[in-house]
Amino acid sequence: MGERWLIGVDLGGTTTKLAFINDGGEILNKWEIPTDNSNEGENITKNIGRAIENKLQELGQNREKIKGIGMGAPGPVNYKTGSLYNTVNLGWRDNYPLKAELEAETLLPVVIENDANCAAIGEMWKGVGNGAENIVCVTLGTGVGGGVIAGGDIVQGASGAAGEIGHITSVAEGGAMCNCGKTGCLETIASATGIVRQAMEILNENESHVGELANKYRQNREISAKDIFDAAKNGDELAHSIIKNTAFHLGLALANIGNTLNPDKIVLGGGVSKAGDILLKPVKENFKKFAFPRVGQSTIIDLAILGNDAGVIGAAWLAKNK
Repeated sequence: MGERWLIGVDLGGTTTKLAFINDGGEILNKWEIPTDNSNEGENITKNIGRAIENKLQELGQNREKIKGIGMGAPGPVNYKTGSLYNTVNLGWRDNYPLKAELEAETLLPVVIENDANCAAIGEMWKGVGNGAENIVCVTLGTGVGGGVIAGGDIVQGASGAAGEIGHITSVAEGGAMCNCGKTGCLETIASATGIVRQAMEILNENESHVGELANKYRQNREISAKDIFDAAKNGDELAHSIIKNTAFHLGLALANIGNTLNPDKIVLGGGVSKAGDILLKPVKENFKKFAFPRVGQSTIIDLAILGNDAGVIGAAWLAKNK
């Protein structure tokens, strides 16, 4: 039979990514399937089981080739049972028994983890973490996700909700309403959605703004986070002011995390991080400004390198080690 494989699964609201991965963390085969959240998500685990079986047959292998399955799923996890809390976007009821359902479909051992935590593990194992054992990963996408690794293992918390960095309250009073029900969360500022929200509020309050960003908004009546970063790179003052505000709040939040955990690295991933130095440079400056001096000197802020593969690689690490 030779070397047995690990399966990494990254369950998303729209698509589910799957990969066969070896013990060294190398992806041997990867593919994705649509996430069918109709009928209270009753087909999700069935489709994953079928996709794994079909791919094994395609490669001339059988279930005996597999050591186990690691899965990253959106939302907090009950680590005792492998159930998921609060998975409205997947159609599942609260406390959905994901581990039990997937084991029944595949007849393989399964370990479940939060998807942002899996991405953090992936970056630790095969990404920019380069084996460092104390890492904080922050995913800046539609929302803001986070994963904390201490001593080489994920920090899960008492109720599976550790690492909810996007819901650090970064605005002292008030602030925009967050999907979690609070106001002033970091997610309302540093996510792609939050960056666009800031621009829209300013442009809608005062239509006399000039420049590349204002012109694009007047033409299309909508803008993206990429539009804002592109305009800033071209010298647009309004875009610069939005990035300055975003970097202030993100840098402050990261400094508070750094002061609490003193990690080797803080890794920024997600679509927003692709803006590069125009965001990273002021974030680092604010981090240094607010961090305890020794933390500011020892903690490196860097960009994630695994992209969409981080989740499946981290999930495979779980299957290997848990």
